[in-house]
Amino acid sequence: MDVTRRIFAAGAATIPFVGSGLPLARAQSTAQDAPLIGNNAVADPIELATDAYIYGYPLVTMEMTRRVLTNVAAPEGKNAPMGQFANLREYPDAKFRAVTAPNADTLYSSAFIDVGTEPHLLSIPEEDGRYYLMPMLSAWTNVFAVPGKRTTGTGPQTYFIAGPGWSGSVPSGAKLIQAPTNLIWILGRTYCTGAPEDYRAVHALQDQYRLIPASAAGKPYTPPPGRVDPSVDTKTAVREQVNRMDATTYFNMLATLMKDNSPALADGVPVAKMASLGIVPGQPFDPARLPPATREAIAQAPKEAIPRIMGHMKAAGQHVNGWTFTTNGGDYGKDYLQRALVTAVGLGCNLPQDAVYPVATVDAAGRRLTGASTYVMRFPAGELPPVNGFWSLTMYDADYFFVDNPINRYSLSPRDSLKANPDGSVDLLIQHESPGAQREANWLPAPAGPFILMLRTYWPKDVLLNGSWAPPPVTRSSSATL
Repeated sequence: MDVTRRIFAAGAATIPFVGSGLPLARAQSTAQDAPLIGNNAVADPIELATDAYIYGYPLVTMEMTRRVLTNVAAPEGKNAPMGQFANLREYPDAKFRAVTAPNADTLYSSAFIDVGTEPHLLSIPEEDGRYYLMPMLSAWTNVFAVPGKRTTGTGPQTYFIAGPGWSGSVPSGAKLIQAPTNLIWILGRTYCTGAPEDYRAVHALQDQYRLIPASAAGKPYTPPPGRVDPSVDTKTAVREQVNRMDATTYFNMLATLMKDNSPALADGVPVAKMASLGIVPGQPFDPARLPPATREAIAQAPKEAIPRIMGHMKAAGQHVNGWTFTTNGGDYGKDYLQRALVTAVGLGCNLPQDAVYPVATVDAAGRRLTGASTYVMRFPAGELPPVNGFWSLTMYDADYFFVDNPINRYSLSPRDSLKANPDGSVDLLIQHESPGAQREANWLPAPAGPFILMLRTYWPKDVLLNGSWAPPPVTRSSSATL
């Protein structure tokens, strides 16, 4: 569920903070655009419908993710009812399909909350210096607060999370976080080496991550059982479920969701354009009331929009050494296409200050990465990724899922006891077959076919954020299959 950011790298928007370094949802304080649509403008209905689809993609995807991950009676694995934490107890494996681009570096603590019904209290225990972060995402996938080692330290903390329309007093000892939407997703991550003793230590911390409704403060509280809806498809990947929706279903869901999860004030233009298609917050969407040309355009919207979303990868950032970087993740402003792309391939993306994710799909010569070849990624001595937290190189198949392999290794990082060369440089070996026992510590197993690499850098240093440092290229070795 490093759901997943994940795609890219570096830089960050400036966000106002409240309390102890907690970012506010800037979108809610941005002045509304005017005029919304020129009186004499004539818009192409296909363009309008496609833009509406792209604009709404994060909200619909977030809701479908919520339905899948909360469709249980009690916490179980990656799933938990609304208002409760689902604590993953071990790293995901190649069977994991709940979210794209998962990580194998941190243990997730995930919770969906409806703060429109009432505020909730979040308690975080003493982390004793361990790296962790608790990013909070709006229903539109924007990160609006990030308690964690970088921002608030590792001591015990309590937060009072309220919805956008809430007013009142905050309990003593708690810090207020006011969410921009009623639905929010806490996608916590706690670093773990994967060793048995460290698993136990992190499990003890996860057991102390606690959510309670404000009305239960100071009282004994047992979460109610969740409601299980047998009609929810918990087997098919969320992205596939969203992408196969017909336009009427999609836009009806979008209109319904916008009632309780209002668009940002700065989004006046796309909201007004959607209204011209009959897509209005809280109102049923009925394309039968529209002119034939508009109905046809709406029906074609998914087929037009999905390739545009996925095709944006090529323009989503700068390209260095075969890696793609961007400064736009976790908080997107009016870049709705970027927001949709990150939703599709990395739902749950962090702010760049917390994590930067260069992605490579080609080698140093621009050829598609494939398990038919063997590759080396060489870090010169003293030039491993510059981070305050940690780094890892993760392997994905062409659909951003883990790759099954004989040693169950999905990423490489310093915890793998990487072996350095005599000159101090470090080679990461990327290939389908084992390079042999003597070199296996530095081996990242690849599939037989195309694959994608993601370099995760948590709490990156300034030289990474400002572009002074870049990942070395992935070079095809001389023994590669031509």
